[in-house]
Amino acid sequence: MEEEIDAMIRYLATERGLSEAYQLSVRQTLDALAGWLAKRGGGLRDLGTEDLAAFLGQRKRDGLKAASLRITTVHLKVFFRWLAAKGRLVMDPAEPLLAPRPDQTLPETLHAQEIRKLLESIDPTRPLGRRDLAILELFYSSGLRLSELCQARLEMMDFTGGFLRITGKGGKTRIVRVGTKALAAIDDFLHHERPNLVTRRTSSHLFISVRGTALSPDRVRQIVKERARAAGIDQSMYPHLLRHSFATHLLEGGADLRVIQELLGHSDISTTQIYTHVDRQRLKSVHRQFHPRG
Repeated sequence: MEEEIDAMIRYLATERGLSEAYQLSVRQTLDALAGWLAKRGGGLRDLGTEDLAAFLGQRKRDGLKAASLRITTVHLKVFFRWLAAKGRLVMDPAEPLLAPRPDQTLPETLHAQEIRKLLESIDPTRPLGRRDLAILELFYSSGLRLSELCQARLEMMDFTGGFLRITGKGGKTRIVRVGTKALAAIDDFLHHERPNLVTRRTSSHLFISVRGTALSPDRVRQIVKERARAAGIDQSMYPHLLRHSFATHLLEGGADLRVIQELLGHSDISTTQIYTHVDRQRLKSVHRQFHPRG
């Protein structure tokens, strides 16, 4: 399968223009299928729908949750549809597969007071304080994905209009609003701290490391965790939590769901609707806490 997998990844990169993260995710699924197939014996052309269902069953026994199994199923469908279209298979064995329904778990969020506590705990006069404050302000102000923040470049910023042009999932470009406090934090970082981090090999990435290189997603995750720990926030902290909080607080403030969908870059409104459930859960909690017969 190695040759077919490599060809598939090249197709995703060159013809579809999909992100490296997506390519890696697909490769991991197909490598797992290749390993499973090697243990069973037989070739790619011998696989039928029942065999693929057995593979998914094994992945479930290995501990994959419904959401991950759903993604794995999509990867298989994309791969085998492509093989059949290229004439490398007579038929597509993945076409009848049904993706499992995702778990209806509600996203975690932070209260506005916790967000304020986190942001106010950062001293911009300390080393890298301006950079880290700008990162957290931008996450919460604009609801960016981790990959979008890491890919943000200087030329994408519009300080006059208060906007940032980014490329999100599926190569889709959108314009996101950057709040006044986030703009001020970014401007402060660009004028008083970023110049000291720049080296000969520094690119135009908005946020850079002490070595002048673009910040990696792992490093940004680490920064978020470290800043939350320093602020005394006990809740497990990760960048997407700020995205969830951004959407939830907008909804609580009365923003239209369609506007939130556009700001988040969701292609389907059903993805955004999860935040209405979060809002209802919070209303129930407040009612139980304060109503005499709650």
